Amino acid sequence: MLIAFDFDGTLSDSEMTVLLGKRNGTAQDMADITERAMNDEIAYAESLRQRCALLEDLPDEKAQAAFDEVELRPGAGEVIAALREAGHYVAILTGGFERGVEAALAKEGVDVDAIVANRLPVTDDRLTGEVDGPLIEGTKDDALEVATAITGEDRAQTVAVGDGANDLPMLKVAGLAVGFEPKPAVEPSCDVTVSTMGELHDLFEERGIL
Repeated sequence: MLIAFDFDGTLSDSEMTVLLGKRNGTAQDMADITERAMNDEIAYAESLRQRCALLEDLPDEKAQAAFDEVELRPGAGEVIAALREAGHYVAILTGGFERGVEAALAKEGVDVDAIVANRLPVTDDRLTGEVDGPLIEGTKDDALEVATAITGEDRAQTVAVGDGANDLPMLKVAGLAVGFEPKPAVEPSCDVTVSTMGELHDLFEERGIL
């Protein structure tokens, strides 16, 4: 079975752009833009570009220090490890940044099968203020479609776990849509909601996934 997770707000309660913004004094601006996007008040792609533009000229070593602060939620590593041990394909589909996801997974000593994430280009050891990757304009239902094609899984047998407006596309097409403390605009599209990784583990056991 294919299990697709969002990262920021779901597997992690670290908000990557805010951690990056703390390095150059733009954290509050980042948080305000993020909140508007997650509540579906501004298009996700536009919000991401606005946030990344605030990072122009940030030294890459400061960016890496911010990525190194990203952490998984309590219990998230155990859920991922249990799913993979049970033979499931675990993917992280995030509008966040690959380096932050990789740092958080490494810290917990867990791996996933695929990370679909965005990147912050670097020139002369400084961030350019731009962003590239598959989940700027691309949406998570497309990413889920690619993952099911790679794994040969039936999309009706997939599970998607997310919390924000940019998770709606994958939540709407997955066989089981799980909201992790979902935003009000997202909850109606969820089959079930949980608020801790322990609850998510229990749900997977109830559904025979674990």
